[in-house]
Amino acid sequence: MLKRICVFCGSSAGHSQIYRETAITVGKLLAERQIGVVYGGGQVGLMGALADSALQAGGEIIGVIPKALFEKEIAHAGLRQLCVVDSMHERKALMAELSDAFIALPGGFGTMEEFFEVVTWSQLGIHRKPCGLLNTAGFFDSLLALCDHAVSQGFIRPVDRALIVSEPEPAVLIDRICSVEVPVSTKWLSPNQA
Repeated sequence: MLKRICVFCGSSAGHSQIYRETAITVGKLLAERQIGVVYGGGQVGLMGALADSALQAGGEIIGVIPKALFEKEIAHAGLRQLCVVDSMHERKALMAELSDAFIALPGGFGTMEEFFEVVTWSQLGIHRKPCGLLNTAGFFDSLLALCDHAVSQGFIRPVDRALIVSEPEPAVLIDRICSVEVPVSTKWLSPNQA
């Protein structure tokens, strides 16, 4: 059983109401399953919807926010635990340390960068924690297609592509994240491997 899942998501809500609704569903589902949430600490956009939902459902939620974004992302005042750190690097390291798995909801560059960093850490053997994309309304279709193209072109090994679990439905993704066996990457096993 996973104790906490880190959720990366936008500080914006996006143009479609479905993104906000999905963030609310994720917060509620994780609270109902007694899985704590670690997230970016903001009260705006999808971050705020996720946090409010988890709190309303009685869940544990930990926010991690750098000082430079404390006001820009409007730190969530209702959190029982808000960690204010000095840098984005510290933010990501602490979020990873506190979490047993990672899920990305729709978001922008920051969301994608945070998600791909933890996938890369898994590829490099720094951790073996599940990494999932919640592909709400096909939001990540193009990104997943890019990953598949990188496999076909020899830049990502199939075993490493398998590090990314993707599902369109929150409950199904959470089920998979809770039960998936993270593949062991072969990236650095031998200097002779191409």
